[in-house]
Amino acid sequence: MSIEQDIAENGRWQRLGHVVHAHRLEAGLTLAQLAEQATLSQSFLSQFENGRSNTSLRSLQRIADALGTTATALLAAADTAPRSPVVRATEDTRLPQADPEDGSVRSLVHGDRNLRALEFTGGRTHGAREFVHDNDELIHVVHGAVTVVAGDEELILTAGDSYYCAAGVRHRWWAHTDDTTTLVLTVADGLTVRRRPHRPRNP
Repeated sequence: MSIEQDIAENGRWQRLGHVVHAHRLEAGLTLAQLAEQATLSQSFLSQFENGRSNTSLRSLQRIADALGTTATALLAAADTAPRSPVVRATEDTRLPQADPEDGSVRSLVHGDRNLRALEFTGGRTHGAREFVHDNDELIHVVHGAVTVVAGDEELILTAGDSYYCAAGVRHRWWAHTDDTTTLVLTVADGLTVRRRPHRPRNP
């Protein structure tokens, strides 16, 4: 990593720590209370909020759960890059990962947008965690294969396949290989999507 990349990376962690600190104060939680709810140490959280430590995506998800938000929402709030509609392949928009089996995750949008779009490479450990979203989600396999468990359904998706997961459905998924590439697109939690009223068909 170059000096410039190292500075940018440190700045990103500092901004994320400040975002978590602000959310904790807004939620009326002490550092000790957040640590207990997120099952993380108080000393780690203190260092993280002060920009002296980074975290894995899994730990960030636990922090987000305790704060009543999502990891992607916290990361989006910490993204100070210009709100360009273009994210170049050369831009480093990866999210934090600590375990190599987590794979890598890259954001495909800049800043706090209404649409979340993530590109996963690998991710054999994702199946350990269930998700439930306020809005619908699309899982699309670009390369390789993934297993999706949604509600009572379990199926395997291969390259070119997509799975449409409706809002409120508990689901989890995992990649079969480290080079599997998966796109996940969803409307940001907390936003209300207008839905067509249900009209019963005429008999």
